[in-house]
Amino acid sequence: MTDKTRSNLEPKPQAPAHATPEVWDDEQQPEIIVPLTRAQAERLFGPDVGRASRVTPFRVVGAQVLLSLIAALAWWILSASPGNAALSAWLGGTIGWIPGALFALRLRISGDRLSVGALVTGEAIKVATTIALLVAVAFAFPGVHWVALLVTFVLTLKVYWLAMALK
Repeated sequence: MTDKTRSNLEPKPQAPAHATPEVWDDEQQPEIIVPLTRAQAERLFGPDVGRASRVTPFRVVGAQVLLSLIAALAWWILSASPGNAALSAWLGGTIGWIPGALFALRLRISGDRLSVGALVTGEAIKVATTIALLVAVAFAFPGVHWVALLVTFVLTLKVYWLAMALK
């Protein structure tokens, strides 16, 4: 087979019939963004726009601990085996708030020197701690009620969303 015959057998790339070339204008002027004045911001977002948020990382952790206690009590009242279910719910809550407390502590320690690297390291610590605690509970507590543990764990994590909504 010759090169000429081979080239006739290979499909030739074609542009789609509906494709239109897009024009990129590198010389286009960038959009100028003008920041809002304080009066404009207050008109848009309300008079408390400049006030610092009352939601702190440690308040979120406190809310998570409180939710863990309430969930453990609910599982104790509603479960057929109250002791194991309540303990499982408490453990699920602690798996949710202990990593958050470590992250909040890391934020407090870094203070004004907070950087993206510190946030990424804090998140890595949270993930590693969460995995370690889940594995520890799985091996150390044979009577774990996984539904109670996981439901309370997920509820504890949802406190972040509630804190952002109440901000």
